[in-house]
Amino acid sequence: MGRDVSGGAFTRDDRVRYRQKVRRCLDVFALMLDDFGFDADRPMTGLEIELNLVDSAAEPAMRNEEILADIADPLFQTELGQFNLELNAEPRLIEGAGFADYEHDLRGSLSRADERAARSDAKIVLVGILPTLTEGHLVEDNLSTNERYRVLNDQIVGARGEDIELDIRGVEQLRTHTDSIAPEAACTSLQFHLQVAPDSFADYWNASQAIAGVQVAVGANSPFLYGRQLWAETRIALFQQATDTRPDELKAQGVRPRVWFGERWITSIFDLFEENVRYFPPLLPICEDEDPVEVLHAGGVPQLGELRLHNGTVYRWNRPVYDIMNGRPHLRVENRVLPAGPTVVDMLANAAFYFGLVRGLAEADRPIWSQLTFSSAEENFHAAARRGLDAALHWPGLGDVPVTKLVLEQLLPTAAAGLDGFGVAPAERDRLLGIIEQRCRTGRNGAVWQTEAVWAAERRHGMDRTAALHHMVQRYAELQRTNNPVHTWPTD
Repeated sequence: MGRDVSGGAFTRDDRVRYRQKVRRCLDVFALMLDDFGFDADRPMTGLEIELNLVDSAAEPAMRNEEILADIADPLFQTELGQFNLELNAEPRLIEGAGFADYEHDLRGSLSRADERAARSDAKIVLVGILPTLTEGHLVEDNLSTNERYRVLNDQIVGARGEDIELDIRGVEQLRTHTDSIAPEAACTSLQFHLQVAPDSFADYWNASQAIAGVQVAVGANSPFLYGRQLWAETRIALFQQATDTRPDELKAQGVRPRVWFGERWITSIFDLFEENVRYFPPLLPICEDEDPVEVLHAGGVPQLGELRLHNGTVYRWNRPVYDIMNGRPHLRVENRVLPAGPTVVDMLANAAFYFGLVRGLAEADRPIWSQLTFSSAEENFHAAARRGLDAALHWPGLGDVPVTKLVLEQLLPTAAAGLDGFGVAPAERDRLLGIIEQRCRTGRNGAVWQTEAVWAAERRHGMDRTAALHHMVQRYAELQRTNNPVHTWPTD
């Protein structure tokens, strides 16, 4: 939900008008899907990276406003917490040296941002959850000053009507309460965008859902929260719980959460937008002046502002996107399952694996979703978040199989073929997929490195948990800047 909003004292009439307008937008969207010319000739890709700011002691630095002003680059934006930034890479094709171009641009942007952050005694850390965060950091006063975050906080907390419970049980256990959505700011993610044609959207979304567990297992990088070791990718549980508008009674009734894996394979992108409208009440009932029916009849391209805003407040792990670029509408799958970090090259390896694998499976003769139940895909997702590279996932023809074996023997070749379909240069394909291969062979991703580094600090150097986490974050920040993939990092 990246647009600016103001106010927050919504009336009953506001909600009625907004509901009517969203449904009008949905009707227009259905008409557009039938006979409108969507841009799908050459599939563009995009990346968003959420960042953490830390000070010299590895504590979160609540300085994003002054640092953004100093960066003065439209590619950088605010995020939920004052210790967060977001970097939006320029969209591009990945054919040829597209990934190398991404790497060059991202490293350049991050280097410039780090220089500006240093002027405010801060530096950037790419990690799924900043391990030195405490409950005292994640409070309403530390939300970014942009009004949209305050309004969103008020609407989510108001819809719930009581404090939000966090209950995550992993290697250790965390159970606490919060009176705001500030803990969501701990969840810093890496998001991929893939432009697709309307008639192939369902195949790409279904394939993305099917591989979400594999992605999380391979890319996990969020093992610590509030000083406790929880899941390999604790971000998954934290994000779902920190934005949950449902009190216990509605959970017991089976009301769907706003952070949602989904419940079925789809046949059209329309299925997802229609579910959003049918199941989820509006959080931000803000109406635009546009009449989408009039715009469509006049031969224009409707903005569908209400439908897009509503879609931005339903946090699917693979979100459908309707957008307009250079006057032409297009559709994208927004893949939201992965954490940020550890390095730029690690994130691009995750990108190559996702883009290649999703294309390979979406265009397969026998769709994976015709062989894998949706419930199995969801169970894989949560098993991977809990155990990372140690997870066993259910896969057609193999039953329950170690995720490393599944990736090495079946999915890497599929990803390579998918990247070939995009026209990715063979050297880039092999370089980036080779990082995924080595993570699986060594059993080391970001989550494993973090836990091993903390254990080493505690057991070999006699540090307590707090000191060990701060020591680990300092070392992590140093190694991140080498851009060497995380499976090669030493733990001392």
